[in-house]
Amino acid sequence: MKCKKLVLVVLMAFTSLSFAQSKTEFVVEDIRVEGLQRVALGAALTYLPVQVGDKLNAFRVSQLIRSLYSSTHFEEVEILRDGGVLIVRVSERPTISNIVFEGNDDIKDEQLSESLNNSNVRVGEPLDRTVLTSIENGLKDFFYSIGKYNADVTAIVTPLPRNRVDLKMLFEEGDAAKIKQINIVGNELFDDEELFKIMELKFDAPWWDFTSETRYQQQTLAGDLENLTSFYKDQGYLRFEISSTQVSMTPEKDGIYIGMNVKEGEKYTVSEVELVGDLLGFEGFLNQVLPLRSGELYNQAQVTYAEEFISKYLGRFGYAYPTVTTIPDINDEEKTVKLSLSVDPGKRIYVRRINFEGNVITSDQVLRQNVSQLEGTWLSDPLLVNSKSAMSRLTYMETVDYETVRVPGEDDKVDIEFTVKEQASGSFQAGIGYGDNTKLSLQAGIQQDNFLGTGKRIALNLNTVSYQQSAQLSYTDPYFTIDGISLGGTLGYSKFDGGDFGVIQYNSTRYQVGANIGYPINEVNRINFGLTYANVELSNDNTSFVQTSRFYDQFTSANDPDSEIEYESFLASASWTRSTLNRGLFPTDGSSQRASFSITTPNSDVNYFKFIADTKFYFPISRNQRWSLLARARLGYGNGYGEKNGTEQILPFTENFTAGGADTLRGFEDNTVGPRGVRRITNSISTTPTGIPIFGSSDQDSIVVSSRSLGGNAMVIGGLELIVPTPFIEADFDSSVRTSFFLDVGNVWDTEFNYDTFKELTFIRQSGQGQPEELGDYSDWRQFRSSAGLSVQWISPMGPLVFSFSKEIDSRDGDNPRFFTFNIGQTF
Repeated sequence: MKCKKLVLVVLMAFTSLSFAQSKTEFVVEDIRVEGLQRVALGAALTYLPVQVGDKLNAFRVSQLIRSLYSSTHFEEVEILRDGGVLIVRVSERPTISNIVFEGNDDIKDEQLSESLNNSNVRVGEPLDRTVLTSIENGLKDFFYSIGKYNADVTAIVTPLPRNRVDLKMLFEEGDAAKIKQINIVGNELFDDEELFKIMELKFDAPWWDFTSETRYQQQTLAGDLENLTSFYKDQGYLRFEISSTQVSMTPEKDGIYIGMNVKEGEKYTVSEVELVGDLLGFEGFLNQVLPLRSGELYNQAQVTYAEEFISKYLGRFGYAYPTVTTIPDINDEEKTVKLSLSVDPGKRIYVRRINFEGNVITSDQVLRQNVSQLEGTWLSDPLLVNSKSAMSRLTYMETVDYETVRVPGEDDKVDIEFTVKEQASGSFQAGIGYGDNTKLSLQAGIQQDNFLGTGKRIALNLNTVSYQQSAQLSYTDPYFTIDGISLGGTLGYSKFDGGDFGVIQYNSTRYQVGANIGYPINEVNRINFGLTYANVELSNDNTSFVQTSRFYDQFTSANDPDSEIEYESFLASASWTRSTLNRGLFPTDGSSQRASFSITTPNSDVNYFKFIADTKFYFPISRNQRWSLLARARLGYGNGYGEKNGTEQILPFTENFTAGGADTLRGFEDNTVGPRGVRRITNSISTTPTGIPIFGSSDQDSIVVSSRSLGGNAMVIGGLELIVPTPFIEADFDSSVRTSFFLDVGNVWDTEFNYDTFKELTFIRQSGQGQPEELGDYSDWRQFRSSAGLSVQWISPMGPLVFSFSKEIDSRDGDNPRFFTFNIGQTF
């Protein structure tokens, strides 16, 4: 830049001298521009502050040259005179044909492109070489700030035909300097080790502590200095200060030494707290809730909290830009401080418009349905936060942000600008899948959570796997009314083979149709009601199992005990859901709870009820929330009510809970955890009038236990999951790939099973995988299983994929642990 200015000054001085020697000025009779290639003649003339007939002198020439350079189109400008003809000879700046980056690891290509674009360096634009120099220096400063003092950035310009150039930004980043030592001088109240724990920068960290930051970063050091200051001031040391900081480097530029000189001072006590200014009548409330109290030690964190609380509280009532300032009156002799919180609420702010940007598929109306803030009302920070959270929980939204923009010329109005980024909200399936348990599967269907951008959910799925063939059509309108009342329905058919599913052998065919309606309680709570009619045809192959016989006996006839049974049911349900999750898919913060109760109506052929409760809590560990802890639990219980044909009704075994697999207990084969089917073998030949055998004495009978699970009417499942960044995957893909280490614990049991009836009988063990060594007490809720391992989940173009590497910790007799499992199309 300095070189260009020097050439320009010399050129203008020379030109002025030439014109001075040529009798100072002349009348322009004609203007000729030479050297134009890309710039049109008409465009070039617009930058000339001279017209034919004007008098031209040295001063006007300097203006002319300055104007041409300011157009950014020309690299060189020369002014000549041929009699009365003004000759402008130019050399155009080359046009950028391509921009490439090489060797950059710490800065992404997208960030570099954005930075160059902000400097007007982009493909198709003329290249200003002086701007490249400032960009090079700025990038070097960035690398220096993160401790890479050997880094170098070079802009390579390669000429091409037709006055074009290729621009290559070549990076040599090198290694970041490691922190060799951190010294704190002047601390007497707290030792170095205690202060080092507060700091993010570390030195001499053990090899296993991979989370420690041993690279020097200028921004991180600034944050550590603030942390130290806050640590002292939060404990009453009001006069604490860091008087100086020294950062020195080894000659090889690979090591950093950091020194800090601190003055701790003494503790100060709050002598008085007062609120001053326009408090809008909230003085009494604020005095009660603010944590600042006279007679207590000064605490900077409490002061900051008080300021933020007042600002947020006033923001509830439309005062979006209040000014809250704490004025300390320090008495150094008595070591006390009087705190005066000055409040200026400013004007009440109203919302003029709410706009949306970034939604290509989703209509504005769908997004507006999730916005609690209304146009024309005063601005409310809590309503905006709730609105962002509600949109973020939509499964078809990847990110949601907002900002308030003041309306020009209006000091009490703002526009709200929501910026969203959509993600895939549906899928079309037509293909073949394979799972280690489901084996070959054929799929065909379409599912869309945001049908045609309306926010309505519609799905048509046809599936055939080894254990089930099904077809289901479902539809839900989450905003059937403007108040957020939802309405939906399902229509389905399925044919099920329990033997291939991992449970005892039985076949069933089910037809069902249902409807549901939901009501919002508030932004995070919702209740739903539903009614489903089902017709079930069930094979009667397992009447010999003690647990299933009680159910079959209600329907079978003594004349044809092996015939299929058929029953109808009307299942009424009510559920409550609550969600404060930060995302609808792969959340990292917040919680969700769901409790549902369903019961068949008395006019149904089977009378039973089921209760299920689910809860999940996500606790972010890191600031960017790439590290998070998930705690989850699921409870379930069901049973029958009333009598049928003189028999007390129980929960149909087709409705039993099962465990094992990706959704419940990883490390165990799908649906294999829980009570087994018990077959009682008797030598007695006497029967009841209805054909039911009368068992003999215990010394005559024996029992056989199935290798497959029957399930149970009670369930407890829980687990902990540490969500970690996926190796070799950038943070931008966290919404589609998740890696976690897990600990799963759970059990399924049968509260109706009477172990005492069978424990004295002879146990006959059969050969085969999963065959238990002895009869278990299937009514014992304490028979927990547990496993630990690694899970990777990927939302792939062909559907969700789940890979799990597991090791059982605690298993039971007959369980079938699995080290590796994968599923295609598994929901989670």
